[in-house]
Amino acid sequence: MNKVVIMGAGRVGETTAQILAEQEICREVVLIDIREDAPQGVALDILQTSPFFNFDTVVRGSNDAADLNAADLVVITAGIPRKPGMSRSDVLDTNVAIIDGIVDDILRYAPNAMILVVSNPVDVLTWRVWRRTGWPRERVFGQAGVLDASRMAAFIAMETGFSARDITTLVLGGHGDSMVPVPRFCTINGVPISHFVSEQRIQDIIQRTREGGAEILALRKNSSAYDAPGASVAAMVDAISHNRKRLLPSVAILQGEYGQSDIAMGVPCILNEEGLAEIVQLDLNQEELASFEHSAAAVNKDIDRLRG
Repeated sequence: MNKVVIMGAGRVGETTAQILAEQEICREVVLIDIREDAPQGVALDILQTSPFFNFDTVVRGSNDAADLNAADLVVITAGIPRKPGMSRSDVLDTNVAIIDGIVDDILRYAPNAMILVVSNPVDVLTWRVWRRTGWPRERVFGQAGVLDASRMAAFIAMETGFSARDITTLVLGGHGDSMVPVPRFCTINGVPISHFVSEQRIQDIIQRTREGGAEILALRKNSSAYDAPGASVAAMVDAISHNRKRLLPSVAILQGEYGQSDIAMGVPCILNEEGLAEIVQLDLNQEELASFEHSAAAVNKDIDRLRG
């Protein structure tokens, strides 16, 4: 991949840019933000780490949407973050207006790009971007499941003492309190976590996963999470840039999968150089499907505000 543009030079955007540059996932990273000089400062700071991390990635900051030109992928992190006590839905109205303006700029300057939505509420905003662009769903998708799954894996590692490298987890549904961690598909080097963790502790881990972002927000008080979100975005960009065909939980536009249509939800997806290449349909049991449908209802409640 040649050029990745990150819309929003806040903490998530900055962390994403740092990882993309360090790992040389693309040739050029451009941070665009409306705050004068802010993205230029972020870019310069990142560039000055290149002697330590031995990368040659070009990193630039800009206040001009025209720098979207020739972008292969646009990552949208812009928007107001939630504050302690707020849900992701509470920032919807403000962030929809911000995202609409960004999408219009993408349509003007980067009509052939793919779009990865990170801003919250990510499920609803992914749907909004898809509808506003009119593009096929392969080119518009969102980040949430990778982050939620990494949080769950970290909690399992903390509980068991096993290496996080060996832990595989799966989280479906909306990115919020109704998300659907699926312990049946969670393993430690192929062994189901139920072999090592009691049912009660698994339920505790599931609940902590659902509240993972809120927990960090409450602890930091003046900032939401940005390290794990940035790493999660970078993992998705890497899968696309290097055509890895990775199976990653991503926010996708559903067109009948899992019994849902005209909605964006977290589901297992295959990511390759074309973007979201395929949605993997799992055979959910009755309890899992009920949880997924409950999560879909919560996402649809916010989407209905935009449909009207």
